[in-house]
Amino acid sequence: MNEFLQYISINPEIRFGKPCIKGTRIAVLDILQWLASGMQIQEILEDFPSLKEEHIRAALAFAAHREMHTKLSAA
Repeated sequence: MNEFLQYISINPEIRFGKPCIKGTRIAVLDILQWLASGMQIQEILEDFPSLKEEHIRAALAFAAHREMHTKLSAA
């Protein structure tokens, strides 16, 4: 179910604890911002050879999973 977790790590010593692709300093947020700006998956893979398509899909799955568990509180 959470297969994406095999690709994501959270380490307070790397990128201030932001979720990153394991073995890199590339944050999930970086990938989301690249996609949101219009970059295609293939462009990201060409610019960052250490990434694979499954890493990008894992970043998307991680973000979706977090969003699913986000709770709003009335202020």
